[in-house]
Amino acid sequence: MKKESRRSQRVADLVRSEISLLLLTEAHDPDVKTVTITEVEMPPDLKSARVYFTARGDEAALQRAGEGLARAAGYLRREVGRRCGLRYAPELFFQPDRSYERGARIDELLSEVLPEREEEP
Repeated sequence: MKKESRRSQRVADLVRSEISLLLLTEAHDPDVKTVTITEVEMPPDLKSARVYFTARGDEAALQRAGEGLARAAGYLRREVGRRCGLRYAPELFFQPDRSYERGARIDELLSEVLPEREEEP
């Protein structure tokens, strides 16, 4: 996506907050109960939103969470549009957030390459 404007970033933060609240308070699907919304990116026209999420558990849990979010996308879109007072409810695209995994892999690689530092007293 292109660089977000200040307005689209504010709306993205609002959308993230509302989706998180909806999942916490109104989700009945056990697959989405373990979901954490980590980031939302929106283009300047505010008509779509890329929603990044993580889920507790293994890769299968992450896959089930993505499927559950896809099933709930229509409801979440409608509620976000209503609660945020947006002219157009943004179309929601859910994607797993793999930044934590990438960070852990980088740490692992660095620990293999860099020498151990001794603790200073």
